[in-house]
Amino acid sequence: MFFASDNSGPVHPEVLQALAEANQGYAMAYGADTLMNEVRDRIRAVFEAPGAAVYLVATGTAANSLALATLSEPWQTVFCSPVSHIHEDECNAPEFYSGAKLTLVPGGDKMTPEALRGSITAEETRGVHGPQRGPVSITQVTERGSVYSLAELQALCSVAKEYGLPVHLDGARFVNALVALNCSPAEMTWKAGVDAVSFGGTKNGLMGVEAVIFFDESKAWEFELRRKRGAHLFSKHRYLSAQMAAYLRDDLWLKSARQANANCARLADGLRAAGASFLHEPQANIVFASFPRNTHKRLHEAGAVYHLWGDTLEGADEAEALACRLVCDWSISTDQIDRFLSLLQSGKR
Repeated sequence: MFFASDNSGPVHPEVLQALAEANQGYAMAYGADTLMNEVRDRIRAVFEAPGAAVYLVATGTAANSLALATLSEPWQTVFCSPVSHIHEDECNAPEFYSGAKLTLVPGGDKMTPEALRGSITAEETRGVHGPQRGPVSITQVTERGSVYSLAELQALCSVAKEYGLPVHLDGARFVNALVALNCSPAEMTWKAGVDAVSFGGTKNGLMGVEAVIFFDESKAWEFELRRKRGAHLFSKHRYLSAQMAAYLRDDLWLKSARQANANCARLADGLRAAGASFLHEPQANIVFASFPRNTHKRLHEAGAVYHLWGDTLEGADEAEALACRLVCDWSISTDQIDRFLSLLQSGKR
């Protein structure tokens, strides 16, 4: 009953097999391996972007930070949600790598076009003394488990383009959003107005690799230099390539995300039946739910692993509703989900 994070699940067996196969003999270093050619061709094909520049790094923080550094100048600011991953969870790495600051667009889980326009127009108002307008960064799936619709993405990108600003998509859970929307990668990125995307894999069954994709090929060389200077160019790059190649073969990336989302839907249905309330409507593979303290205690004592959200188990009121975050990955079994739900229901008997 492990719902703490999709970072905590196992590596998919097909990925481990691909790593074992890649471990035979010798291969050129620093991304010159033949597997990287396969990855590059496959990503260009699935994104319908034959001229895209495609690179691999080992972490989502590196993907986001190096991509944003490539899209911005040190005197600029990056516009993002107050609950974006680049603001809440990356220890100022985007600022460190880019030299730019972050401007938090007022609002909640999702940015709105109106709030984004307001934040953009508030900058470049102090001449040389203030930050200049820089990239817009959108998190898809959001940190609260919501999914921007294609229309919402298009509206945000449209505002950015009004001011000549590039758009970055933080897609740590890119595929979970993709299957939730039942759209194509192109529709969720460059066709909507996105210039660069962090295409996540680690949360969806890979050992540790993320792709960075630039639809403007002119950014390629700068990214390569920044990746090297930032110490994120792997010498034994074939082990990154092997993971991503296995991910893209036979639609493993889509199958894993569909399973994760289906697991989450099963969990959410059971939570509703048990009377839990939701902080945000589940749309992908994350649930934010609220139920009594005594139920949380019973679940934890039975071995369930998940995080409370801004609350603590300590407290005298056993009936007080406490919020939590529950995350499903591809590997969680229906038995685990059903046992969790059975324990949740048992307090109502």
